[in-house]
Order: sequence, then structure tokens, then C-alpha cells
Amino acid sequence: MRIEVEHRYRARDPRVLDRLAEVAELGPAVLGAPRTVAEIDRYLDTPDGRLAAAGWACRLRTRGERSIVSLKGPPEEARADAPGGHDGSLHRRPEVEGPAAAVEGGVHPEAWPASAARERLLDLSAGRPLVERVALAQRRTQRPVRHGGRSLAVLSLDRVTAARAGTTLGELLVVELEQRTGPPDRDGATLLAAVARALAGWPGLEPEPRTKLERALSLAGMPG
Repeated sequence: MRIEVEHRYRARDPRVLDRLAEVAELGPAVLGAPRTVAEIDRYLDTPDGRLAAAGWACRLRTRGERSIVSLKGPPEEARADAPGGHDGSLHRRPEVEGPAAAVEGGVHPEAWPASAARERLLDLSAGRPLVERVALAQRRTQRPVRHGGRSLAVLSLDRVTAARAGTTLGELLVVELEQRTGPPDRDGATLLAAVARALAGWPGLEPEPRTKLERALSLAGMPG
């Protein structure tokens, strides 16, 4: 099971995302061409909240005709001396993903292709039905983060509309710097830390200690 490592920020204004979509460099890194996609993220749990009680979140992401389920586990405590560890922007948590299917006609993970994510979800839910807690419709602009031809991370600039049971809850503006799969070597870690510091100093950004799910549930007046 891989560990997701990312720095997360909230933007005060959409123009912050516009500027980050145009800038050529961030710290020592070069930013690749932006690519914008539309996604729907549906967060699922059992009616009695078994996944949340175990510290897990289930995200069913649909982009075009493709759906992926992601199980994200309890967060690891960030070291205070790690870049972003002192301000709440650094997030580390286990993640397992696999193929899934859209929710038309209900959510039936037992019918999805076999994967470690499906098995973990069936185990966490103990066979109980799954319901949607909140849905996030997002317009996501992603840019590869590179140094000397080396891929370090992905910068995501997200405009998000949160909804529950068809009712709009509010808008979120989110910036994420996510490490590429696999732990970087010492040089890669140093470069990524420098990129994170440059992003932390970007005007109009604030460290975000909460996940998108937690923010959406807060808008809905629901416990995380």
C-alpha cells in the first residue's frame, strides 16, 4: 500500500489558480503545460459510518467513462521539521486504488473488478450497503513538476463545487502538490521540499490542514 504525500493549500481567490496555471517555474522546478479535466468525486460510507469510524475515506472518482475507487487511511503525523510539517500543509496517509464503476443503480463493489482496494472496501464495510455522503464536482488543472527532465510531483489547481443530496453546499479553491508515486531519493526530496517552500510563499495561498471531504462535511454541518 502506497503512502500518499502531498502539500495542500486553500486559495483566497480564483485568480491565484489562474496565475499558477501560467507561471513557468516554481522554486527550482519547471512546470509543464497545464491540462484541465472535469471530475466527479463521490465519497461513500455505510449508513452507520463504519469507514469514518475506522479512520478511512472512500472516494469514487469518475472522469469521462472511467471510474476509480480510492481508499485513504488514517493520516500519519507529520514531523515538525519536515517542509510543511509545522504549518499544516503536509499530509501523509496510506492509499490504495482500483477500478470501479459509476453509481447509477447503486454502489455494488462486489461487482467491480478484483483489486486490493475493492477487498479493503468490502472488509471495512462488512458487506453493508454504501451511501453517498457528499459529492464534489471539480474542474482540475494539473501541471507536471520537473527538474532537469526528472518528474518530481504534480501540481493540481482545483475549482470544486460541493453538494449533498443534490443541494449545493459551497465552493472550494484548492491547490495540491502531490509527490510522484514512490519515495524520492535524497536529491529528489530536497528538490521537492524547495518547491513546497516556494508554494508556501505564494501570495493568496494558505496552508490547509483539512481534506476536501472534511471541508465539504463542515459545509454540510456534518461530523468528519
